Amino acid sequence: MRKAVLLTTLIAAVALTACNRNREPSLLNVKSNTEGPDEFAILPNKPLEIPADLDRTSLPAPTPGGSNRTDINPIAEATVALGGNPNAASRDGGLVNYASRYGVTRGIRESLAAEDLEFRRKNDGRLLERIFNVNVYYKAYSKQSLDKYRELERLRRAGIRTVSAPPESVALDD
Repeated sequence: MRKAVLLTTLIAAVALTACNRNREPSLLNVKSNTEGPDEFAILPNKPLEIPADLDRTSLPAPTPGGSNRTDINPIAEATVALGGNPNAASRDGGLVNYASRYGVTRGIRESLAAEDLEFRRKNDGRLLERIFNVNVYYKAYSKQSLDKYRELERLRRAGIRTVSAPPESVALDD
């Protein structure tokens, strides 16, 4: 009898471990498990430019080990797109002033990190969810999530122009 109970318990434990319910979307699992290159770190170059005059005096001086005109600089390009000066030393004062025009809360990152840690501790899941490593992310943050179609309808009723969206039955990201 003891062997039957032990065998049943062992089979149940193996069966439960085979049920991997921790199917995290890629946004929750941001660490790479490969040793390969980071595909997001690879930036395509701009097209090569051929000067109108190929005279040596009109060509820029070579910069060995430096950058050239076809190199991409995403930070500088984003700064220009937001109306800033890409040649500013470390921070563009005008851009920072515009972004902080309604005030700045000092230590906001540390404060939010501490509040989120406390929230995650309170919503850590029940004992069996923790033992079997069940993902409780969506359940914990469900009250803070946004119903995209309800919000879209609210904005449209308020007269705010919105981009088109697929119908709920066709949405691919759910």
